[in-house]
Amino acid sequence: MGNCCSTAHNRGRSRAKKSRLEALNMEETSHEGIKTVGTTSCRELIPSNSALCMCVLTWNMNGKVSSEDLIRLVGGNRNFDLFVVGLQEVPRGNNMAQLLQEALVDTHRLVGEAIMQSLQLFIFGLKNWRSYTKDVRVEKLAVGGLGGLIGRKKGAVAMSINFKQVHMLFINCHLSAHARNVEERNCQFQQISHSLEKKRNAFARPYHIKVWLGDLNYRMQGIKTQPARSLIQKDQHRLLTSRDQLLQQAERGQVFNGYCEGILAFKPTYKYNIGSSDYDTSYKVRVPAWTDRILYKIEKLDNVDATLHSYESLDCIYTSDHKPVKAHICLNFES
Repeated sequence: MGNCCSTAHNRGRSRAKKSRLEALNMEETSHEGIKTVGTTSCRELIPSNSALCMCVLTWNMNGKVSSEDLIRLVGGNRNFDLFVVGLQEVPRGNNMAQLLQEALVDTHRLVGEAIMQSLQLFIFGLKNWRSYTKDVRVEKLAVGGLGGLIGRKKGAVAMSINFKQVHMLFINCHLSAHARNVEERNCQFQQISHSLEKKRNAFARPYHIKVWLGDLNYRMQGIKTQPARSLIQKDQHRLLTSRDQLLQQAERGQVFNGYCEGILAFKPTYKYNIGSSDYDTSYKVRVPAWTDRILYKIEKLDNVDATLHSYESLDCIYTSDHKPVKAHICLNFES
């Protein structure tokens, strides 16, 4: 009898989850999917009237950290107003805000943080513009279980900020793992999105830009390890984008409707052998995937537009089974 009750309960949960997704999708019958945008050289297109430039970075740390990695993450080019860092699976007992601040001490200072166990989001701004910043708000949204080792939280942390009259929302998330859990990831995205929209605070206001970053955990669909790795070895990994679950689900109107993302010109960022740039050689031999992403959506308010200047992975990081991903985005006021 216990097994029968468990089966019925699981079926009920599945029906409820499906109903929630259908209800959410009915709110918008048409969809645009994810708009893939190219990058433009900073030297050519950063105009003098740029509102602000930001460097956005996401990294699943796999419970490890080193000072050398943080220096590589920050990099030597600090030509941006905001440095936004979203981390997943942050190691216990480490003050990441302090460690990042030490790496950025010459140029930037911490202006906001959102922490939910191993899921952490930090925003750093140029030292001389603190007076421009106001209305920094934080929200924490847990979904599902811990995932992996205890303390590796699934869900999202979000932070809104107003800089030079530009209203921005950053959402760092860690969604459910495994290739089979596409619907669960879709549901988590919808849950987080609608929870933020319902908040009766700064999260309910219109934003000039919303940025999602994190380990979204979408995998490859319908391709096995060896064919995928063969394409990567031949530097033909762009042919794998048609197998990317995130782009597939967005095309069907399930997630990230109207968001922009740079071209996936870099190799899949998961899963690597720790200490190298070799893909997984464990008994699981996982299919490489672009689990780590940065997407943004511009609301047409006050004629604000965005230019993507770079979208890349950092292959020089070896302490995690994920490679970090970094984007350089500039917001401009059109005349």
